Amino acid sequence: MRIKALLVAAVSCVSSAVFAQTSVTLYGVLDEGFDYTSNVASERVYELTSGYASGSRWGMRGVEDLGGGTQAVFQLESGVNVSNGAAGQGGRMFGRQAYVGVRNAQYGAVTLGRQYDSVVDYLAPTTANGNFAGYLFAHPFDNDNTDNSFRVNNTVKYASPAFGGFRFGGTYSFSNASSFADNRQYSVGASYANGGLLIGAAYLRADNAGLTDAGAIAANDASFVARRMQVFGAGIDYTFGAATAGFAYTNASYRDPVTNGYIGGSLASGGDTLKNLRYQNFEVNGKYQFAPDFFVGAQYVYSMETYDSASGKVRPKIHSAGLMADYSLSKRTDVYVQGVYQKVAGDATGSVLDHAYVPGAQGVSSNSEQFVARVALRHAF
Repeated sequence: MRIKALLVAAVSCVSSAVFAQTSVTLYGVLDEGFDYTSNVASERVYELTSGYASGSRWGMRGVEDLGGGTQAVFQLESGVNVSNGAAGQGGRMFGRQAYVGVRNAQYGAVTLGRQYDSVVDYLAPTTANGNFAGYLFAHPFDNDNTDNSFRVNNTVKYASPAFGGFRFGGTYSFSNASSFADNRQYSVGASYANGGLLIGAAYLRADNAGLTDAGAIAANDASFVARRMQVFGAGIDYTFGAATAGFAYTNASYRDPVTNGYIGGSLASGGDTLKNLRYQNFEVNGKYQFAPDFFVGAQYVYSMETYDSASGKVRPKIHSAGLMADYSLSKRTDVYVQGVYQKVAGDATGSVLDHAYVPGAQGVSSNSEQFVARVALRHAF
């Protein structure tokens, strides 16, 4: 009996140690607010919308200690529209993230599944939309994916540990088709953080993005549907005291673009053929923490568009400016106000791209200007 009791006690101790090194966390963010848009097809629009400063979501993440500094990890994250309860990201159950992998403190992490690309991981945090402001502050049509308009399916990702503030990583997304390059994606990126300094850079390429459902960027998930998508850029933020100032440059090009997921329809004018579409975005942003529970942020973006069609090449310009104020009611709940103005100027393309569109608006303006204002409540758990 004494031996049996000792065995039971030993097994109990081992079981307790195993369970103590395994955890599953449930978390989420709910962002719901009221939007006013000055012009959507010549009409003012008033609406209740979900997930702008932060995408509304709920998720689970888990860690299991495998020994030797190695852990098994997983994450399942579902987007949700708080206004009507619908699933986000094209109705996917876990459309924001769904992956499993292994992580080692010394060698980094390898994960498999639906994940973020390197632009989102390393470059986006230097932009206003990828840092504090979200959706409305995205560059025109989120042409560089710094606001995470799409995730990449069928993806193998590597993320390094931090080496004195330096991190790097990359992704490869399979087409899952007999034609190996038909809707594949790959990206690389790196960042450096030290004190108040943050520097980030990334490169992404996708072939036949959005042209198949089973590939890296699904048809109902793509921002631009095109034969080739290429994005690169770099940004820097510096925090000194209560103030943060930043600058970011991104370059996004699309070969044989067909349509855009935000506005739908053809990007070409009449019977014209659009061969190449390119955006260069120059962003300056700033944020000031007036008190621990209150900050104000601002952004200006100058976007140079190159519209290359069979009938010729033109270069419109897009000006976007945004302002945001956020007040925390508690550690988990805040209210915020945002306003964004956009104006399209310069050369005319003769297409829908001549009309202003602030990402997050219900639709395109009937002219070259659009203004969107938002008041919202956000709660994290």
